[in-house]
Amino acid sequence: MKTKLECPIMTTLAMISDKWKVLILCKLRTQTLRFNELMRQLKGVSQRVLTQQLRELEYDGLVERKVYAEVPPRVEYSLTALGRSLVPVLDQLENWARDNSSQILGARAQQVEKVAGKSTAKL
Repeated sequence: MKTKLECPIMTTLAMISDKWKVLILCKLRTQTLRFNELMRQLKGVSQRVLTQQLRELEYDGLVERKVYAEVPPRVEYSLTALGRSLVPVLDQLENWARDNSSQILGARAQQVEKVAGKSTAKL
């Protein structure tokens, strides 16, 4: 039996599966951003979580962190070549989600109705 890391699809999904990672990659796909710029654009993320997610993306080789020797220090984040190679995949995933969101929501609504119908039938 293969572990998650032996399956290329599972490895990739594990790398980007956290809520903020996909959003970070999407924000960086067209521009280089400083930490506070990312914080402002990703409403709701804490400083701690953003720092952790950026470190993991950097560890996986998807994001590059560039520190400038200035006072105060300036740090910028951008996609690496590997990270940029993931952009078309994310674009396709976004297109698929947009094209199929109404079907997905409809299927979920049907399941909710089924579950609600079963619970009232038992009463």
